Amino acid sequence: MSQGGLRERKKQQTRQLIFEAARSLFDAKGFDRVSVADVARAADVSEVTVFNYFSTKEDLFYGGMQFFEEELIESVRSRPKGEPALKAFRRTLLAGADRLATKQSADAISRAAHAIPASPSLAARERGIVERYTARLAELLAEETGAEPGDVVPISVAGALMTTHRALVSHVRGRVLAGLRGERLAEEYRAQARRAFARLERGLGDYAVKRS
Repeated sequence: MSQGGLRERKKQQTRQLIFEAARSLFDAKGFDRVSVADVARAADVSEVTVFNYFSTKEDLFYGGMQFFEEELIESVRSRPKGEPALKAFRRTLLAGADRLATKQSADAISRAAHAIPASPSLAARERGIVERYTARLAELLAEETGAEPGDVVPISVAGALMTTHRALVSHVRGRVLAGLRGERLAEEYRAQARRAFARLERGLGDYAVKRS
């Protein structure tokens, strides 16, 4: 392995170590009762090192969410020629259903469903993340469709797509808290997503078709 590859591997290991330490502390004490200093001690690194990998304490909690939001935006940006934005967005959301069937995923959803309502800072951070990625999607759609500055159509479409995504997240959290797990959870998610996007497709199915 090259020196560059070894360094990158060590960085990934350190990031994972910090993330796992934070998750254990959040589970044990609750998000608001854990400091970055606590996380640093548990991971046996300095606070500076924690901030090198995670800009805020909330980022320690929402790392996975932000990765998936990036994936959604990229799926729309890189969709094949002739495909509308809605189809690419829906495909990525449905592809995520397989992960819901795993115990690890259900446990993570359960933690989030308990922690977020109990922490105003986490709830605010989640709203901020959603707003930021909705704005990024709107910018992408506006660019691709040649919309004039201030045109509300790409903003409205991005809002509809992201609201559907977040509605599915809320639904899944509620079902996990109610005890649903495994393939039944994944299949219910698929059914809800298909129903929602079937409605959206009637109005948005031919919007932002990829030209090149």
